Amino acid sequence: MKKKTGLSQLLEYAGRHKYLTYMSWLLSAASALIALVPFYFIWRIMKDILSDTEGCIVGWGIYAVLAAFVSMLLYVVALCCSHLSAFRIASNLRKRVISHIASLPIGIIESEGSGKLRKTVNDASGSAETYLAHQLPDKAGAIVTPIGLLALLLIFDAKLGLLSLAPVILGFGIMAMMTGRKMQEKVNEYQNSLDNMSNEAVEYVRGIPVVKTFGQTVFSFRRFKQSIDDYSKWTISYTKDLRIPMICYTTAINGVFAFLVLGAALFTKNGVTISFLLDFMFYIMITPVISLTLTKIMYMSENEMIVDDALSRINAILEYPPLSEAENKRVINDYSIELENVVYSYNNNKNNKNALDGISLKIEQGKTVAFVGPSGGGKSTLAALITRFFDPQSGCVKIGGTDIRDIPKKELMNTISFVFQNSRLIKGSILENVLLGRPDATKEEVMSALKNAQCDDIIEKLPNGIDTVIGSGIYLSGGEQQRIAIARAILKNSPILIFDEATAFADPDNEVRVQNAITNLAKGKTVIMIAHRLTAVKNADVIYVINNGKITESGKINELMENKGLFEKMWNDYQTAVEWRVV
Repeated sequence: MKKKTGLSQLLEYAGRHKYLTYMSWLLSAASALIALVPFYFIWRIMKDILSDTEGCIVGWGIYAVLAAFVSMLLYVVALCCSHLSAFRIASNLRKRVISHIASLPIGIIESEGSGKLRKTVNDASGSAETYLAHQLPDKAGAIVTPIGLLALLLIFDAKLGLLSLAPVILGFGIMAMMTGRKMQEKVNEYQNSLDNMSNEAVEYVRGIPVVKTFGQTVFSFRRFKQSIDDYSKWTISYTKDLRIPMICYTTAINGVFAFLVLGAALFTKNGVTISFLLDFMFYIMITPVISLTLTKIMYMSENEMIVDDALSRINAILEYPPLSEAENKRVINDYSIELENVVYSYNNNKNNKNALDGISLKIEQGKTVAFVGPSGGGKSTLAALITRFFDPQSGCVKIGGTDIRDIPKKELMNTISFVFQNSRLIKGSILENVLLGRPDATKEEVMSALKNAQCDDIIEKLPNGIDTVIGSGIYLSGGEQQRIAIARAILKNSPILIFDEATAFADPDNEVRVQNAITNLAKGKTVIMIAHRLTAVKNADVIYVINNGKITESGKINELMENKGLFEKMWNDYQTAVEWRVV
């Protein structure tokens, strides 16, 4: 099957507006041809002057101005058509991608990174709009301009015309070297480095609370610094690679005068005629159009490659399969959770190692369980599968005896609430952030949820209470954000709760408040807690120790301590760390 070009893909988003795009090409091409007409009238003026005849100099001048005006008018109309079509295409493209992203499993969005996705969507729609609105009409004009120029160059004096074409051919050859397949690969590398740097920048900004808490420097965020260094090295190397070709290209397209002067010297050995002088002056006047046209074509070729690369990245997002909707929708009988031989592996795992390898467990309704273990053991992945951020490669996850893939997405989301260590708050008021849990709730219900989440002190210090907009001059600490997120979960009032390191960024005072808020929220619900602070899970009904994607131990805290296994070692290490002091 023949691969679609970037332009054909873009026009699929245009609908009936694509005819405006076609119209812009025709008008731009006509404008470019008419723009050459004034040169003929100027030649007639110079002919009358050199021939010392009265002629119709004023008339030719008026005709030249009228031709230039018509050319400009047609170009403006062409741009109006192209902009109307480009805006519609960019809008439809953005809507299509955003709609698809909204249908993807949350795990895919997390793995791609919000910074990368945002940059891809913005760059693709922005590049498409610029390309369609400006560059494509100009490209139509740039294509027909050489045809008109070729006619003008050969009609007046074929020998001088061929001399003028020599640097054009040389320039095209050099341009082909700079804008071929190798250039496409370079554009791809450039966009990859920008995506990586954008993504790492977002993650770095999100991690600033940790930097402030532990006094780290920017060098602690090695991936961010490495992405900047890699971009710098690539840019410098690429600039050096193009230095000589670009010098040669610029010299060639701007060296038309040198060819003409040498040709004139050769052709006028036997004397200069009025006719030759007239033609020579005409060629001197029109040759700058050649260099301008070639430069336009070169930059258009580069921009076209940028658009193709942006579309390939958009297509990569669109190729992700959306979260499947249940074909045989089933009801939930209760709020117990069961995992049967669950296996999951991340696609980017270089060692082909399963993040979860044959996990089986059952959590009774109303019970509180805890997942503990070394970092990278699979605890958060396990929680992500229960919330259906991903689907397992094999095995199944059940709620109330029903496979979660058979539960309608809306019902599943209403059944589970989760509070993660990096809880996300939108740039809006406290009220709007909490209402995300249940948009139809009343203001009184929101205030009750905030009170149960121990947020009274937060509301009191804000200038406009729950109507205070955060993220614009007013910011909350990590622990305060967690309590707002818990208030959101309280308002949602789901029967299953998942807490993944909910106290990770909290100071001692905030940790006590967050724990009290969790206690208020967890009453009578099925609760899963993930924590490195082992004191937070000591009262759990069952503690599962997850290591290397497997459950290595399970039981109550006293049973695990008696086993003398990994949990006992983790507990002793934790107690030692808590008691450690600087002297």
